[in-house]
Order: sequence, then C-alpha cells, then structure tokens
Amino acid sequence: MVYHLANLAAPFVNADNTLDTLVILSPLVLGYLIKLSHLPSLRLIDRALTALVYLILGLMGMGLGGLDNLAGEIGEIARLTGTLIGLTLVANLALLPLVDRRWPLSLGQEQGRVRTLAMVMESLQLAGVVLAGFMLGMLMPLPGHLIESWANAILMLLLLLIGIQLRASNMSLRQILLNPRGLAIAALVLGTSLLAGAATALLWQMPVHHGLALAAGTGWYSLSGALVSAKLGPALGSVAFLADLCRELIAIVLIPILMRRTPASAIGYGGATAMDFTLPVIQKSGGPQTVPIAIVSGFVLTLAGPILIPFFLSLGG
Repeated sequence: MVYHLANLAAPFVNADNTLDTLVILSPLVLGYLIKLSHLPSLRLIDRALTALVYLILGLMGMGLGGLDNLAGEIGEIARLTGTLIGLTLVANLALLPLVDRRWPLSLGQEQGRVRTLAMVMESLQLAGVVLAGFMLGMLMPLPGHLIESWANAILMLLLLLIGIQLRASNMSLRQILLNPRGLAIAALVLGTSLLAGAATALLWQMPVHHGLALAAGTGWYSLSGALVSAKLGPALGSVAFLADLCRELIAIVLIPILMRRTPASAIGYGGATAMDFTLPVIQKSGGPQTVPIAIVSGFVLTLAGPILIPFFLSLGG
C-alpha cells in the first residue's frame, strides 16, 4: 500500500489517543514534582534506571525474537534503520553549523583525552542486552501481550525516576530561555531529525507519522524503542532503538572531530544524550563553556521525546 503526504497533516487526535499520551506523560510529570536532593537516594535512582533500561531492552529483544515472520522483518529493520541513520546524520550536520555563524563560540584548550573506545563498548553493551533478549525470545517465546504489559509497567517506573532526575538537575526555565545557543541547537536537531524520519517513511512507503515517531527520540533509545514497540510492534521498535543507539555511538566518535570546526554540530548530533552520556566527551573536547549549551540542548530534546513520540503514534491508523 502506498501512503501519501496527507498523513503528515492529519490534525485529528481522538480522546483515547490523547488519554494514552497523558498516561505516558503522567509519571514523568509526577517525578518532576518530587524534589529530591539526598545524594545517596539519587545514586540509587541512577542504578535503578540502569537496571530498568536493561530490562526493557531485554523485553524488546524477546518480542523481536518471538516474531512469526522474523526473516522478512530483519530485512525491513535493516533498510529502515540504515536509511534513517544516514538521512538524520546528513540533515543534522547540514544545518547545525548555522548556529556557529549566528553565535560563534570561542573554545578553551582541550581538557584531556576522550576514552572513545571505552564509551563505545559501554553503548554496545545495550545492543548486547537486546541480542540476549532476542535469543531468549527465539528459544522461549512468550505471548506478545505479556511482554507488552511488563514493558509498559517498567516504562512507567522508568519515566517516574527520570522525572525525579530532571528535577534534581536544577535546570530552571529561566536558565533554558537565556541560552539561545542551546535552544537553537535543540530546535535544529529536532526539526532536521523529523524531516529525516518523514523522508525515510516516504522512501519506504510507510505512514509519514510512523517515520516521525521513529525519529522523535533523538537519541533516547530506551524510551523510543519501548513506545514504538508498544504501538507498532517490536520490529519498528527495534528500528527506533537501533537508530537512536547508533546516534549515540556515532556522536562519541564525531564529537572530538567536529568540535574545533563546528561546536554546534559536535554538541547537537548527540541529541538528547548531550545532557548525560555524551556530555563528558563534549566537555573534554570543547571545554567547560560547552557544558551549559549541551545541557540545555539535551534537556529540551529529552522533554520533547515523551511528548512527540506518543503524539505522532496517535495520528492516523
């Protein structure tokens, strides 16, 4: 079936879809309302988040391993993932240098060596968890509704804890609004990523709003993979996860290379990860003056993910 551009403009979201979006956002908002500054508790939350991410990615792998038409799905996953990664990379890096022209950034001396290989290996561990779940799902397939129920419950807890972490970061609305570089980087990353998602959908004749949902995670692989899997199945959930994980891996390699030529590209390509995982690489490559910009950009993109992904998934059929 060939889908048309009209899907992109579908304005109608029914009450059930709106309710689904609010249900997904509610634990994030509830967590953000909880003010917690006790450091041991925050460290415990950080460890719990790591465990929950592993659990939800393992369940996603099990769902993929239990697919009936697995051989046919793998080819589609590879095509969609490769296209989305390539178009996103080109689109992001084409426009992010505009931020450097508008707000040139004078960098300090390089802060030290970046342990690129170690960080890449840490990211690949996540792919290993999905692979382990995939193998387990092939050996011991579980009913899809059971995996979906477990994944949804874990996702709600994950969002609650992330909300608490966001509040603990002490990032105020004033700090965000007073950092035009960070806001501009976030806007360009999000806009160009969504264009890449729409183009991917058109190239492979799928609904455009599905392509937008695949692209809206901007690096938040655990969220995008879980949300897309719950709505569109584990095959497209795997596309969202792999595209966002590869964004993180590519960013780790590109940040030291791009930082001196175009700091906005170095900071922006990591997407939502700029406020956490890729932040140490950004700081070491560009100096302390890049940290507030990266945090604002990553923070805005992190907030955008749980709003936009459910919204795009709720459009059309």
